Amino acid sequence: MLVAGFPAGSFQTNCFVVAPEEGGPCVVVDPGQDAEEPLRQVLAQRRLTPVAVLLTHGHLDHMWSVTPVCDGDDIPAWIHPEDRFMLADPLRAVGEMGAQLAAMYPGLEFREPGRVETLDDGATLELAGLELTVDHTPGHTRGSVVFRSATDEGAPFVLAGDTLFQGSIGRTDLPGGSLQEMMTSLRDKLLVLPDETAVLPGHGQPTTIGDERHTNPFLQGTPNAPGRNL
Repeated sequence: MLVAGFPAGSFQTNCFVVAPEEGGPCVVVDPGQDAEEPLRQVLAQRRLTPVAVLLTHGHLDHMWSVTPVCDGDDIPAWIHPEDRFMLADPLRAVGEMGAQLAAMYPGLEFREPGRVETLDDGATLELAGLELTVDHTPGHTRGSVVFRSATDEGAPFVLAGDTLFQGSIGRTDLPGGSLQEMMTSLRDKLLVLPDETAVLPGHGQPTTIGDERHTNPFLQGTPNAPGRNL
């Protein structure tokens, strides 16, 4: 299994490329701001050909480059239906912050890629020789998902987006966010995974389910995690 990643743009959003091996097909996860050129470099270095873009959610910092990447290679973007509206109107999804972003980046225009597929909770995607299970994890946004390895080959991993970070969890104060839903998603979809499962978050450094179960202050007292109440 090959997983390569880099932080993209001023938001430092982790963009990942996942493939069974070098020299073949791959999927791209969360191509954020200014991700096109470093993504092309990774693809060229590893001799990879993208077949799909997977989005953990629709926030601007995770989908900024999705349309040029998808349309440039004639590949589909996969997103949960509750976040699909953000592809064409991402500023609507961040409330008052949208006006600030519009002022910072005048002339911003977005549209859906030419091909869009929607993600269902519990579905297994068979793409690029990979099997990835989709888990709907609302809390950060209504349509947040994580992608986890669905086979026993190789070390288990989960592409966690902005649901779980090293030492933290995704913010829940933007439109569509919910702390209650976030904690339910963490309890039912992530903390049930084996301790050795690698967590590849949308920002920051990789971690493991075990490390977060035992040290993440936001998870203490959550069922399936030790410690004090939240």
